[in-house]
Amino acid sequence: MTSVSVDSPVDGIIATVSIVLSLLVAAWALVGAVRQRPPDRAQFVGLAVLEVALLVLGVLALVAVGGGDRPGEPGAFFGYLVTLVCLPPLAWVLARMEPTRWGSAIVCAVCLVTPVVVVRLQQTWEVLGG
Repeated sequence: MTSVSVDSPVDGIIATVSIVLSLLVAAWALVGAVRQRPPDRAQFVGLAVLEVALLVLGVLALVAVGGGDRPGEPGAFFGYLVTLVCLPPLAWVLARMEPTRWGSAIVCAVCLVTPVVVVRLQQTWEVLGG
């Protein structure tokens, strides 16, 4: 069983904001895709704000590691961290390359994956033995 400790640098208000923001952008992008609209400015602004929140989360995690804290599964943790900060720019590029409703679908899909990666990042910070 995995658990996130109370003093985890990747668990808190920034992680919650990242998850909520990602789900809001996903909902907006889904509306665009269903209405057969290409990605709009609001989706791209949402991706940019999401990226800033994820970078803050990443910096907090790196500061904690630099301060002597260690994740329970370092390899998985850093893999998830790198993946997490790469997701919004990837969505941005792919959505710009596909200026149809499928661009909005790409933004929606990436924004639905982001909360999962945030939760996995939290889970790999502290792993409790059985």
